[in-house]
Amino acid sequence: MVLAALAIGVTGIAWSGCGDEDNTSSEAQERIERGIDEAQEGIEKGQKEAEEGLKQGREEAEEGLDEGGKEVRKGVEKAEEEADEKIDETTKEAEKALEEAEDRYSP
Repeated sequence: MVLAALAIGVTGIAWSGCGDEDNTSSEAQERIERGIDEAQEGIEKGQKEAEEGLKQGREEAEEGLDEGGKEVRKGVEKAEEEADEKIDETTKEAEKALEEAEDRYSP
């Protein structure tokens, strides 16, 4: 939109500079065409930059997901290890309590 307005503005400036109709009309036409070409180049450049920005954003999001997934996996693994340790500890305590009970209450 901005570039289209710029092209129209360039066209208006080129047209207003007309004095001698024969020479200046061809000059004005050249200025108009140059303004249109510049506006088109600006639009194309803007599209490329937008596409590159989207691509980069997508790649960064995917990297973030990968990193997040790794962190989740590490957290799950750590929780599993802690749970296994707690089970082992609780099992040892239960076995010890059972042995003490057997020693106390065995004839």
